[in-house]
Amino acid sequence: MSTPSRRSEIRRRRTRTEKISQLRKRYASAKTDAERTKLVDKLKKVSLGLTVEHFAKPLPARKAR
Repeated sequence: MSTPSRRSEIRRRRTRTEKISQLRKRYASAKTDAERTKLVDKLKKVSLGLTVEHFAKPLPARKAR
């Protein structure tokens, strides 16, 4: 098997991080526990290794280049 293309790998990674950030915003604004559990289920489909504790924790501010 050949190695995956670097360009498609980068695209997948960017799409995943964008989706996780969208889910993170929706999780923060969720009103009920049912909404939160639904978003956590979606999170597990997108990123298997990310736990709920890491997901709910706010991201550190990024340094400007």
